[in-house]
Amino acid sequence: MAKATNRRNFMLAATAVATLPAAQAPLVVPVRRLMDRRAKCTPEELRRFWWTIWPEAVQTFGRCGIQLQTSDAPGEIKLSRAGRPIFVGAERGMINLIMTDHVPGTWDKGRALAGASLMQEGYTLIVIALRYAHGHQFPYLSLNTCVHELLHALLLDVFVSSPKWYQSGERELRDDWYGTGMWLLHNGSTVRESARAYLKRLAASGTGRITGELPLP
Repeated sequence: MAKATNRRNFMLAATAVATLPAAQAPLVVPVRRLMDRRAKCTPEELRRFWWTIWPEAVQTFGRCGIQLQTSDAPGEIKLSRAGRPIFVGAERGMINLIMTDHVPGTWDKGRALAGASLMQEGYTLIVIALRYAHGHQFPYLSLNTCVHELLHALLLDVFVSSPKWYQSGERELRDDWYGTGMWLLHNGSTVRESARAYLKRLAASGTGRITGELPLP
């Protein structure tokens, strides 16, 4: 399924890029997709992600001049004795998109989150809970889960540690605002500029793979 989906994603991205002005080259953002081997996802949840949610995210960014350059690798979310998540297979220098059945309880706190994003020790980590993930539903209110979480990285939210409650709320509204503009108007100029800054900061973090537990904020 993954190989067929990769081919489909490539065609979607190529079609989206073809609609850009000739002078506007796509901004390439590296995304490493990791499937949590411990995840207990149903066949329907996997089909919905690979054939609807992810292709829609690729197309949304592609139409705005941002190419999600994906690679796939095995991954795993382990828990330490203290209950903290350990993300096996994540690497620096790219966005790590970890697909699992639910967001680790340390972050979720019983809220049934569809996704969560943060930066730890130079690693960009985005966890997508396939059980709750969805595509675009309502402008400004409920966007594609992958689009929303990727915007947390590209709009630099992940670099702010321990934001205040009102800051978190403002960022959620702002990201849905820009995400809606990308979805409906194909307007991603602000996101592209911010993404350039994100990639520069990402390059400065170096490379490397997680070999142990990452401390939570």
